[in-house]
Amino acid sequence: MSIQNSNKELIIGLFGFGVVGGSLYKVLKDTPGLNARIKKVCIRNADKERDAPAALFTTDAAAILDDESINVIVELTSDADAAYHIIATALSRGKAVVTAGKSTVAAHLPEFIALQRQYGAPLLYEAACCASIPVIRNLEEYYDNDLLRCVRGIVNGSTNYVLTRMSRDGASFSDALQEAQQAGFAEADPALDITGADAANKLAILLTHAYGSTVQPGQVLYTGITNLHTADVAYGRQKGYDVKLVAHAGKLDDGRIAAFVLPTFVPQDSRLYGVANEYNGVEIESSLADRQFFYGKGAGGFPTASAVLSDLSALRYDYRYEYRKLQPEGAVHVSADYYIRVCISCNGLLQVRHSEFARIDEWVSNKQRCYISGIIQISRLAESDWWRQEGISLIAYLECIEQYGPEAVKAESDWIHEEVYAD
Repeated sequence: MSIQNSNKELIIGLFGFGVVGGSLYKVLKDTPGLNARIKKVCIRNADKERDAPAALFTTDAAAILDDESINVIVELTSDADAAYHIIATALSRGKAVVTAGKSTVAAHLPEFIALQRQYGAPLLYEAACCASIPVIRNLEEYYDNDLLRCVRGIVNGSTNYVLTRMSRDGASFSDALQEAQQAGFAEADPALDITGADAANKLAILLTHAYGSTVQPGQVLYTGITNLHTADVAYGRQKGYDVKLVAHAGKLDDGRIAAFVLPTFVPQDSRLYGVANEYNGVEIESSLADRQFFYGKGAGGFPTASAVLSDLSALRYDYRYEYRKLQPEGAVHVSADYYIRVCISCNGLLQVRHSEFARIDEWVSNKQRCYISGIIQISRLAESDWWRQEGISLIAYLECIEQYGPEAVKAESDWIHEEVYAD
């Protein structure tokens, strides 16, 4: 069932015909040069009206998975459990698979890698991370593990749209989220997006291709934007920052890896500052190439379909991920033993124990909120949940993310002061 050359016809069995699946169907009709056609589409609701011939659809997954003429499975469902079954079954039958299912890939990647090696069938998932941005293939093919310093960026278009509306237009969180849903950038149930879980899934995948570390998303420290206040965004703007949900992976001095997803104050001189609305932006830094920046739409049917289409095109040349960076079993991977600078927003200064900080730089109080900025150890955040409680929000500072070691605590130790704003 393997695809050996560029002349091979891709006969596709498609699972899911939502926004992305419907977009892919339209794009394939307009791309005859790809030599690909959808033979069958598996859907859950047979009664729903769709803009495609009725004979194309089935509710029987076996009708696709058992069809020996179908050599490519495209998985675009919203059911993670069903997606796992589809991908695992297809790979075990020697069928190539393309998916946009980031939660499924992140949770089962080691198993999927083993299945690919056992049965010789490729699994491609560029669409699972940054939609239209080809970040996985670049990390896989271009950047050497030893020279890669960090990968960080805005990888969730839904939350970025919400934060853009809050920051630039003064919209409330609920109003901005509703607009994102109406525009098709956020799901009807946006929990995965706004809690940071979606970005953590994507970061877990990127860690494999950047540093060869296979981790579960739960091993990555993350939080979303649900606790952010409009006042927090305004506070950042006063200081020249925009708030973005940033996923970060970087190498520590001892070779271990720092990885987290946190709301972040992004300064104006950062390329991430200008990434607005549903767009994604990823910055990759290496020892030789310095910093390179990737930018594109990170949400929406056609941007995601473009990544699926790119993977389908790559299959014509028998492309597959080689996972050359995978670390030997037992190697040290993601660490929590490092420091970053954060800002804690709260209702009152006594709401947060100052002993949580390794160093406090600034206390700010106004009629709306109180802010405590300082250096904190990631392990203290990982081992507690006080900073996730209602009324408290945590925002990292982008320019201080790279201060990983204990020197971050010692530096500028005389900078502690208090500011009180009357308004």
